[in-house]
Amino acid sequence: MAPVELLLLRHGIAEELDPSRPDGERALTAAGRRRTQAVLERMAALGLHSERLVSSPLVRARQTAELAVAAGLAPSLELDAALAPEGDPWPLLHWPPGVRRLALVGHEPDLGNLAAALIGAPAGSLVLKKAGLLLLQLEMPLSDPGLPPSEAGCGRARLRLLLGPAQVLGGS
Repeated sequence: MAPVELLLLRHGIAEELDPSRPDGERALTAAGRRRTQAVLERMAALGLHSERLVSSPLVRARQTAELAVAAGLAPSLELDAALAPEGDPWPLLHWPPGVRRLALVGHEPDLGNLAAALIGAPAGSLVLKKAGLLLLQLEMPLSDPGLPPSEAGCGRARLRLLLGPAQVLGGS
């Protein structure tokens, strides 16, 4: 099977954590929405489109994914609890036919740790800034039925891009 790409996108800047509200209800701030939209529009201009986009169901990630669809980065979005904090995103890494690039929208440290495992690096060695992106090229298939997913995917990817929003926007 030909190599495929995994695009990881961290949600934009969200409201501060408030003990009186569930974490999952935190929305993007106005500034976070503007910056995220600018990053996503620049990503579209650079051709970083995907055939499938899956997002954490938490409000800030879902809003980021909606902005990605509006910017033309994907035809639609799917929500999956596997991308919520401390979820298990490994089952999402089974590509349907015709998908060359899969985009996942989620949270740190989960996205960074997923990418680190895929390139064979220690957990914590890759960190995505808010509205940052990471692009991996994966050799498929990822899994060996006899191994746990985290081991089966270890070292099966190459890091292509790791950019914060300032880098995507040219330092602005």
